Amino acid sequence: MNTEKIISHISNWILKYSEENNVKGFVIGISGGIDSAVTSILTAKTKKPLLCLNMPIHQDNKQFERAKKHIEFLQKKYENVSYKKVNLSKLFDEFKDTVSNEKKCNLSLANTRARLRMTTLYYYAQLNNYIVVGTGNKVEDFGIGFYTKYGDGGVDISPIADLLKSEVYLLGKKLNVINDILEAPPTDGLWENNLTDEDQIGATYDELEWVMNNNNSNNLSERQKEVQSIYNRFNKMNKHKMIPIPVCFIPKK
Repeated sequence: MNTEKIISHISNWILKYSEENNVKGFVIGISGGIDSAVTSILTAKTKKPLLCLNMPIHQDNKQFERAKKHIEFLQKKYENVSYKKVNLSKLFDEFKDTVSNEKKCNLSLANTRARLRMTTLYYYAQLNNYIVVGTGNKVEDFGIGFYTKYGDGGVDISPIADLLKSEVYLLGKKLNVINDILEAPPTDGLWENNLTDEDQIGATYDELEWVMNNNNSNNLSERQKEVQSIYNRFNKMNKHKMIPIPVCFIPKK
């Protein structure tokens, strides 16, 4: 993998899109994970204004500190990067209290966190005539649909969506992403008990990537069969996220 060539290609793609669409700058939510770290660096390289938001919602302190350290790293290296902390914990609690008569669903509340962050990103994007930059990778966006519809899936552009998770890590190392992020287990940051992605999915990204590339293989180990089943179950369950919204077309005659 030619990481330098891919880094240049993605940054140029972001810049070209912004110039063709009269975009003044970009907004990105920084989670403390590898995807947002790599995407924010690639976007900062355009030299256009980049606003990084750290949006904790009862966040684990380690996640918050990783995000903060990464933003500090960005600001030291790129003059076009600005930062804002927006604590959404109180807003989330008020929402939770408002729907307190409803049956509580932990997954629904987890997705609400992602949607509150999406709303915040678009608030600041519209204030500045910026666009929201997505941070999803290929495994999440087109493999198992591991994202929140109209949450972290609600974006204007997706610069790294054609990269596998392992490829994102390769870019991260080349871009000198801080070790705290490179070594941290991937997590969506939506759970107060700090569930990792592997905890939720039941497989690692390396295993999922293998299935994406070898899903028609027959000579599989028991573990590979198990991961294949996990992959296919998530893919089927989340297909509605990964295809265009169905439209009812009216016959012309």
